[in-house]
Amino acid sequence: MMKTKHRFYWAAFGASVVIAVIALFQLPVAEANPLRWGVEWPNTDFSKRSIDLADILSGGPPKDGIPSIDNPKFVPLAKATGLSDTEPVVGLIINGKARAYPLRILTWHEIVNDELAGVPVTVTYCPLCNSAIAFDRRLDGKILDFGTTGKLRKSDMVMYDRQTESWWQQFLGEGIVGAMTGKVLKIIPSRLESFANFKKRAPGGEVLVPSNPGMRDYGANPYAGYDTASSPFLYRGDMPKGINPMVRVVVVDGEAWSLPLLRGKAAITQGDLTLRWQAGQNSALDTRAISKGRDVGNVVVQRLKDGKAVDVAYDVTFAFVYNAFFPDRTIHMN
Repeated sequence: MMKTKHRFYWAAFGASVVIAVIALFQLPVAEANPLRWGVEWPNTDFSKRSIDLADILSGGPPKDGIPSIDNPKFVPLAKATGLSDTEPVVGLIINGKARAYPLRILTWHEIVNDELAGVPVTVTYCPLCNSAIAFDRRLDGKILDFGTTGKLRKSDMVMYDRQTESWWQQFLGEGIVGAMTGKVLKIIPSRLESFANFKKRAPGGEVLVPSNPGMRDYGANPYAGYDTASSPFLYRGDMPKGINPMVRVVVVDGEAWSLPLLRGKAAITQGDLTLRWQAGQNSALDTRAISKGRDVGNVVVQRLKDGKAVDVAYDVTFAFVYNAFFPDRTIHMN
């Protein structure tokens, strides 16, 4: 029987398939099984790795069990329906071309392989970490396509590329197992923002829509109540000191500020870097309906360059995630 605490990650996979997989493997959902990985991943070079394989947990779904979106479908803003103004989207603008990737879709697929303004990109979202990051998928003369391994490390999604079947840590964009071990993907600045804010700054933009609207319960949050839980799920590691592990933090270049601090100040400036907070975005991990999630607000991070404010890459994640990957660093809380 699957433990209750595992219901979150399995929820995005589908109950009928879950039962079939459990019957087939008869394994505890969260236990690592490197010997079996060699069968599932014959093209992955496990001799090359930068991590302890014991840190890898099975989230439940097998390889591609949570399906990436490889042929994304978009509509103009005027034709987008069912998406409330306060719902969160990953807003991406490259060379004047803009697209919004709603979390109501990303929650169920986690990865979108796309091309925007001639740039091959991968837009990712790990619900258990609330980590939304866009990557340039060009590396070493290759254009990589990414999928989900069904594995987690430090509660963060482990992706894989289909060209070498190397495993990648989503939070870092770093190869951790296989031929691409040690390689790092370029992060493209994007914003986790309300749909209203995206429409305001990109009125000519497009919105990702489901290719098959009946495939998943789009708009529903399969992780209801997760970001107000007392502790993270599918996580084995130290908790941060002096802060609730599920408090959101804003991470920029390996430095972190607590969201309550930023919300209280509205803006924080450090050197040429400015972080701003504005109300009006639902949490995607609160209520069952994403559109009714509590207001966690919008974050914009910019740096002055030649006298102009320019977006820089950032991530709004949980305190436990930051502590897991940067254990020797502190979070700005006052």
